[in-house]
Parts: sequence; structure tokens; C-alpha cells
Amino acid sequence: RAAQAVLTPRQSAGPFYPVRIPADSDNNLVEVTGRPAPAAGEVVQIHGNVRDDRGRPLAGARVEIWQCDAFGRYHHPNDRGGGADPTFQGFGQTVTDVEGSYGFRTIKPVPYPGRTPHIHFAVAGPGVERLTTQMYLAGEPRNDRDFLYNAIRDPAARDAVTVAFGPAAGLGAGVQAGRFDLVLRRSL
Repeated sequence: RAAQAVLTPRQSAGPFYPVRIPADSDNNLVEVTGRPAPAAGEVVQIHGNVRDDRGRPLAGARVEIWQCDAFGRYHHPNDRGGGADPTFQGFGQTVTDVEGSYGFRTIKPVPYPGRTPHIHFAVAGPGVERLTTQMYLAGEPRNDRDFLYNAIRDPAARDAVTVAFGPAAGLGAGVQAGRFDLVLRRSL
């Protein structure tokens, strides 16, 4: 029998989940409808699979992400007085395919005062408990001092939310990709 998958650890949604979902909230956060230029920042592709704790792919799951812009600001009225990059969507959502796969085009997360670079994720689907977590960058020195990253005591669980980015063919010049698989507990 195969080893049981590590459940993706739960983490805080943080104070900056959108007050209202933006009109443009697709899975491409670097191009906003009606804006002539792409978002500032290093463009990356995040992809992965969503599975339950038995390893079954979760088709039709809703995956949401939200993060700060390249200047460390969220599209949220309570974030240090506003002023977020209008060319960055800040929030995106998609639905997994029949194999549980998803993907987002966004910017590589950046630090802001008190936090290491991260992207917030929320996943909900049939037969599983809703999950809110955060994805972190592999090799980021600030991870060692981040209170939420270090609150994950189990090394395997911490590895499950730590993503390495690298070159990927077919995504455009200089665009790197990272794989972030999510494992959710089945609901009772």
C-alpha cells in the first residue's frame, strides 16, 4: 500500500481576503481587463493537483488565491492606506479539471513588513473540508523568521507548502513555474 499523502496544513486567511470579489477574478492575475499594461513583478506559473486524503483527484474544486502586489500591497482597504498596483488583479480563482489539476499565472510573491513572501490559497470542493493555507518560496531566507511558516512544526507538512520555482518551456520568456499540490481531508 502506498504511503498516505501529507495533508496540506491549515493556515490563516490573513486580514486581506477581498472585501468583495473583483469583476476580473480569473486565473491570470497579471493581466487585468481594461488595463493596457501587465502587472509589475516577476511573472510565474503555479500549477498542481488537488486530491483528497486517499489520493483521489478532486474534480470541480474551487481554488482561490490572493496575494500582495510587487510593491507589497494588497487590494484591500485596510492595507496600509491602499495604493495597490492597478495592473495586478490581486485575487484569482479557477476550478479543477477532471484530474484535479489547476493553474494560475501570477507574480512571484514578495515580502512586506513582518512577512516572508507567500500566496494565500483557499480550496473547497465536494466531499472535503474547506482548506485555507499559504504557499511559501523554497530557499527564501525570510522563511526562518516568519511566525506563520514556523508555526508548521512537522517538517513534511512544512515541505508540502514550500515551492521551488524553475525554468519551464512554453510559458514565455523568463517565466518560471512552481508546482503546489494540495491534499484535503475528506469531510465526515
